[in-house]
Amino acid sequence: MEEQFILRVPPSIAERIDKLLSENPSSSEDKSLDLSFTEDGRTGTFVIGNDHFPAALLDLPGIVESYKTYDDNVLIKTADIGQMIMVREDGDNPPDGVEYRHGLTPPMRDARRRRFRREPDLNPELVQRVEKDLVNIMAGGTAENVDVEVVEQEEDADGSARKTQKKTAPVPIAKPKVPETPTNGGEPERSDTDDSDDSE
Repeated sequence: MEEQFILRVPPSIAERIDKLLSENPSSSEDKSLDLSFTEDGRTGTFVIGNDHFPAALLDLPGIVESYKTYDDNVLIKTADIGQMIMVREDGDNPPDGVEYRHGLTPPMRDARRRRFRREPDLNPELVQRVEKDLVNIMAGGTAENVDVEVVEQEEDADGSARKTQKKTAPVPIAKPKVPETPTNGGEPERSDTDDSDDSE
């Protein structure tokens, strides 16, 4: 795979780049191209000839695949492109954020809002509570504030359910958090199922 990027420039700069690449560099007015970025890695300067233009590295809303061909019949994938360098005129407004909200083609205009699934609206307190419960469960404890309902069914001789009883089980008390002390010099304990059989 190759490393590639997309360079998007205004039409006036595109004409100058086209002339520079197609003509003899010694006869062209613009004899050099340069691109440099600041320490943040997102903003920079594009230089063509003696003119400087602001540039920004933006994330595309989706991955763009790049192909090339040698015989106009077989396409060979060369890269996955997820970022674009956008060069703008001095008077243009800088982009908002680090993600470009449009794709590269007109059908992908405002793609993030129109074509992608929206993030679910979740209560942040609920998310934090579930995260805390998961951490407790992974540490060997139990979840807090959980209602447990046990349903028992008795079957007849023919296999049909005859009676249903519901009982509310008591909620288990969460175990106190006790820091685990490493054994065997910091190596985790191994169970019988972890032992491999080397006899085969």
